Amino acid sequence: MNIHATSLFQEMQSMATEASRNRVESTTIKTAAPSSTNQFGDLLADAINTVNGLQKEAKSKVTAMEMGDRSVSLAEVMIASQKASVAFEATVQVRNKLVESYKEIMSMPV
Repeated sequence: MNIHATSLFQEMQSMATEASRNRVESTTIKTAAPSSTNQFGDLLADAINTVNGLQKEAKSKVTAMEMGDRSVSLAEVMIASQKASVAFEATVQVRNKLVESYKEIMSMPV
């Protein structure tokens, strides 16, 4: 389980690095703001879609196992379920940090 969390964390770090690299490549401040906002939104959507894909894959393997498909082993089902679980938990943690940061920013005096 810890290996999957590390893998997901490394993937998130590489996405963040790529996003910051793309932001640095922008030539003007005027185009950098909308571009970075779009990139962040795209990164967030990609992360959510990845979690959704992992959950769908796990569900399909569970269904195949329940239907008696001999090509799907119990180990594969458990691994897919744990991957989906870890990815979902990481997404929830990121969401909680974003909400916490938003609340902190909104409580700052102007």
